[in-house]
Amino acid sequence: MRRREFISLIGSATVAWPPSARAQQSAKLPTIGLLGAATASAWSSWVVPFVQRLQELGWVEGRTVAIEYRWAEGHSERYAEIAAEFVRLKIDVIVTAGSAVPALKQATSVVPIVFAVANDPVGSGLVASLTKPGGNVTGMSVQAPELSGKRLGLLREILPGLRRLAIMANAGYAAAVLEMEEIQVTARALGLEVTRLEIRRAEDIAPSIEALRGRTDALYVCADSLVDANERRIVTLALTARLPTMHHVREYVELGGLISYGPNYQHLFRRAGDYVDKILRGTKPGDIPVEQATRFDLVINLTTAKGLGLTIPEAFLLRADEVIE
Repeated sequence: MRRREFISLIGSATVAWPPSARAQQSAKLPTIGLLGAATASAWSSWVVPFVQRLQELGWVEGRTVAIEYRWAEGHSERYAEIAAEFVRLKIDVIVTAGSAVPALKQATSVVPIVFAVANDPVGSGLVASLTKPGGNVTGMSVQAPELSGKRLGLLREILPGLRRLAIMANAGYAAAVLEMEEIQVTARALGLEVTRLEIRRAEDIAPSIEALRGRTDALYVCADSLVDANERRIVTLALTARLPTMHHVREYVELGGLISYGPNYQHLFRRAGDYVDKILRGTKPGDIPVEQATRFDLVINLTTAKGLGLTIPEAFLLRADEVIE
């Protein structure tokens, strides 16, 4: 299902972004708090499969369960405020991304928390271990140390003349900085010249990309809620600068980015629905093992490639899970 179809579905009955009064109107229903690290638009194609999975398991929004949606819009300082609100609303289970979990854990050690995606849940202290998370937190891990190297290898396949690589990351998010460092080490081992773009706010994006004109051959964008909240801006600016881009999820490629390789977030959010189902039926989150991503997608935008004057090998296109034209 393409993103515009997801957004259309969101506009239908099941996923409207309701006001806080909805929790009061549905006080007798179990209530899920969904804290989106980015925007409603950026998360739309991930939230819909989550809600659909809940329906399959008997949790129908407005009938057997209530859902409170909150969007941090790439501003991590909003996590604590939203976490406190969820506690006041007596939410039964919270669903979010790994970046928001520390603020949620600080606000409550009782309310179950499910992260649909987290880069390094053990290393970042979200859980005690993958098999026995303990506490009130569990979810899906997208940790895969070889991903950065794999993405760089894919870039070199379609850009055989790649010599200079720019890497963009949110300097305020540890996991993004770690990804930047990993890809930098790999790139330099291959003899590539590396430019680091460290951003901290949306206003840093445009001047950072503009400064790359004529100075680099491609842009690697590290995963983070700040960049997700500004995905359209990043893609548009990169296209204007005629920069091939590598991303972590397909949504960027659908907007015009060149290529993405990474975990299938739609599948991860669907699996998060299973976690919520178990918790609402009485299982303690600390007793539910953290699962690791098993589906990884390679997506390429052929229209963008042509616009950049790139010829993509037929063998590469045959390997892709999706080719956008």
